[in-house]
Amino acid sequence: MDVLIHLFVGLHIVGIAALLGGFLTQMKAIGQGTARFVPAMLHGAATMLVTGVVLVGLNQAQDYPVNTVKIGVKLALLIVILGLVYVKRDDEHVDKSLFGLVGLLTTVNIFIAVLWT
Repeated sequence: MDVLIHLFVGLHIVGIAALLGGFLTQMKAIGQGTARFVPAMLHGAATMLVTGVVLVGLNQAQDYPVNTVKIGVKLALLIVILGLVYVKRDDEHVDKSLFGLVGLLTTVNIFIAVLWT
């Protein structure tokens, strides 16, 4: 079961890489006011949601401790990110502040995962 957990952790990291990578590829466009949410961002956020739910389930099935408050905060941030990216995915240009918010929330989510023990 530990191999399966590690596999889903790897997939979770791939999801965050797609989300953050999609954001970072638009950095130049943010300055020009032409940034948009690319499909990689939507797919990365969806991957994070699915793999995160599976990871919580697998850890609980193994009776590993799960910090439900931490998971709840991370889930709330991810739902906001996913909602913003999903709703604005077809817009030709996204407001700088909205685009920056997605990048900020993504970065905060990463640091919560790493630093909150």
